[in-house]
Amino acid sequence: MKSVLRTSALCGVALLGALQVSSARADGNDTALTNLISLVSQRLALAEPVAHWKWVNRRSITDPAREKALLADVQKRSVDAGVDPAFAQAFFADQIDASTQVQHALFDSWRASQPPAAPPPDLATVVRPQLDRLTPQLIAGLARVQPLRAAPDCPVRVARSIANWKSLTRYDSTRGDALVRALGHVCESGGVGGVA
Repeated sequence: MKSVLRTSALCGVALLGALQVSSARADGNDTALTNLISLVSQRLALAEPVAHWKWVNRRSITDPAREKALLADVQKRSVDAGVDPAFAQAFFADQIDASTQVQHALFDSWRASQPPAAPPPDLATVVRPQLDRLTPQLIAGLARVQPLRAAPDCPVRVARSIANWKSLTRYDSTRGDALVRALGHVCESGGVGGVA
């Protein structure tokens, strides 16, 4: 009788331990994805004041010299942070593309109706420093999600995390496509799976 109780207790402890390890691993990975999505959302939110400044100052949406400098900086920082530089550069190229997508949509909207009436925040002293502060945070976020990049379910997990983020934050649906685009290279297989 004692051996049956002892075996049952050991099985129960082993099962409880396995459940705790499994849920901690899933929660940790999902938390890392959620944190990365939060940072990407913050960066995408800055596309509007950038577009507003460019609209008022009649500047092009794209800035190849700045984009090239950002990608060179990202390569150096990613090596220092232990992040695959090719992954970091693809991810930041996606950030640039997503921001450009939002800015084009805003320009189209302003042409069709009217631009914001208030003056834009200064690009050099207000908005770009905010973008620059996000860069190391995003690289740290990449370091945290890097272990799940090769997982077969990575695209589905990213899609699920995006859907959860949109639900929790009531994310602006006009930027939903840009958010998916910004996360297109999180997984080694590329793309975001299961997005409805």
